[in-house]
Amino acid sequence: MSQVTRRGLLSLAGVGGVGAAAGLAAGFLGHDALAAGAAGSTDPVSDTVPFYGERQAGITTPAQDRLHMAAFDVITEDRGELIQLLKDWTEAAAAMSAGREAGATGAVSGPYDAPPEDTGEALGLTAGRLTLTFGFGPTLFEKDGKARFGLDGRRPAALIDLPHFPGDDLQEQRTGGDLVVQACSDDPQVAVHAIRNLARIGFGKTKVRWSQLGFGRTSSTSRAQQTPRNLFGFKDGTSNVKAEDTELLDEHIWVPGGGKAAEAWMEGGSYLVARRIRMHVEIWDRTSLREQEGLIGRTKAEGAPLSGGTEFTAPDFEAKGRDDETLIAKDSHVRVAHHSHNKGVRMLRRGYNFTDGSDGLGHLDAGLFFIAFVKDPRTNYVPMQMAMARQDTLSVEYLQHTGSGLFAVPPGVQPGGYIGEGLFKA
Repeated sequence: MSQVTRRGLLSLAGVGGVGAAAGLAAGFLGHDALAAGAAGSTDPVSDTVPFYGERQAGITTPAQDRLHMAAFDVITEDRGELIQLLKDWTEAAAAMSAGREAGATGAVSGPYDAPPEDTGEALGLTAGRLTLTFGFGPTLFEKDGKARFGLDGRRPAALIDLPHFPGDDLQEQRTGGDLVVQACSDDPQVAVHAIRNLARIGFGKTKVRWSQLGFGRTSSTSRAQQTPRNLFGFKDGTSNVKAEDTELLDEHIWVPGGGKAAEAWMEGGSYLVARRIRMHVEIWDRTSLREQEGLIGRTKAEGAPLSGGTEFTAPDFEAKGRDDETLIAKDSHVRVAHHSHNKGVRMLRRGYNFTDGSDGLGHLDAGLFFIAFVKDPRTNYVPMQMAMARQDTLSVEYLQHTGSGLFAVPPGVQPGGYIGEGLFKA
């Protein structure tokens, strides 16, 4: 791998001109990644996130700026082949997270007349803080009424089939999956390279069901990060659970111990909710600033609640204006989604913006790829989403859910182990 990162090159802006550096920054970096680049770090080791550990990386890891997520269907029914796939994926994920090539011989060092073991598009790049997070969908355990892979009774009760929420327009080709991999990095090419190599390794055992590219994180997972903006132009995820909130993480994100023996393999893990949410940006762009702020319940400039204060001031849902109406409307997004109106439950969000071209009417197919980690989707997600689908005017009139998935994310991997090892042990 090269010793010079793209962010390091940006520190040499004077060589190519300020305009050229700004163009590169817009194309490849954003938010806190750009700030990190200003420091001029060229050490590839500092650009890595450990793969092995108590928890999987990519949950409380400070959110990177780029996403490539893919869901896979397992096309073999051989338990041994599935376990070997997970072992191979573990080995490749650990290598790529460390900035190394996949496979023993990588992209260019193997036999000349054989396909390379690494696809090669990340040669010369560092890991860009790459994290790879793996999860198991409900259909890995049971499909068409039949148990799979000897996993009878091993499906956690919390790994439900998500209900059809009001207003859902889910597309089958964007929904579900036996396995999911979330690849996040500050370099889009590194994230794509990771998913591409895992798909290559899985050839003959899996096939890609759906994939999603994302740019510009829409949540902060660390207090060191600034709150980003979504495609409606508003700050998003102000009240998100952060990595520093250890008590909240234990209460709302990590699966506790002490449950059923058959579900012990999930202790210390979490559940990943993925929802592809198309935003009707053309309609939004013709909406007045007053109405936009009223629908959100926050100011567009600062992200402060309409009840007053700064971005991180707690909303006062009882504060009233001169017309004796509450300053934060009862159907506003902030009020309906706030944990104080959802029995105190919280989640850790790390979603991304997306643009996937345009539809046949010339409208942008753009929006939010919502990702959240929760302890139990039955209590930490479903009630809130049901309330939003019915009461939140923003969701009803400006958003459309077109893809969906729920996955059990097991705890971290230890050296010598493999992803989800506890699930396959007696």
